[in-house]
Formats: sequence, structure tokens, C-alpha cells
Amino acid sequence: EAEDPEDARQRLGVAQAAVLSSLVAGAPVPEGFDRARMGVQARALARKRADVVAKVAPELPVLLGAGYRESFLEYARERPMRGGCRRDALDFAAFLLERRRPRVPRRELREWWLDRSGPAPRGRLARAAGRVLLRR
Repeated sequence: EAEDPEDARQRLGVAQAAVLSSLVAGAPVPEGFDRARMGVQARALARKRADVVAKVAPELPVLLGAGYRESFLEYARERPMRGGCRRDALDFAAFLLERRRPRVPRRELREWWLDRSGPAPRGRLARAAGRVLLRR
């Protein structure tokens, strides 16, 4: 008996979602897949994600120095990407601020986050203009 094409599409969609969730959201590896290889691929995708965030927010690797990649990979293991690369950079900074890491420059990171979060980021120019206006 031939399988209904719609049923086959649904099964394939569920299987694809399980594989994707395993690679980027820490879900269990689906049955029939090599756990080691899936782990290698998941780490490669997390490193690529770190590279993209570094391009979108180049200040973060500068602020964090050599600890950027390791910190980002820890964040990526716990939190899947949501809402695009800019949102990922903001979520990563918030993650670091929540964790209170000893070698994280908290004041600078908080300023960076405040400058870029919200519907209309503050920006350095807006802060400078505000200081000038307050002096009058």
C-alpha cells in the first residue's frame, strides 16, 4: 500500500525539526543519528554563530578579549538563537551580566547593552547631546 504523501511530508517535517533542535537547541539526538557526529556539528554551528555575532557586534570580542569565544559557546549551549543575530548579541550580553563572571568588564558591557537594547537604542551621540543640553 502506498503511503499518503501528506503523511510522509508530516513525518519528514517532524524528523527534520528533531534534528535541528538537537543541533541548535540542545534537544536529545534523534534515534538513528550518531551522537558524536551530531555533537561535532552542533559545536561547529555554535562557533559559526559566535563568529556572526562578533561581526554584528564587534565590541563584544574586544570587551571580553580571549574569553569571548569560550563565553559565547557556553551561552550557546544553554540558549538557542531567537530573533536574529542582533538579538543574539544582546541576549549574550545579558547572559554575561546575569552570570556575574569575574573577568567580565561589567560596567562597559552594561553600557554596551543599554546603548543597543530597547526599541530606540540610546547611542553615544544621543548621550553626548543629552549631556550638552543638560549643561544649558
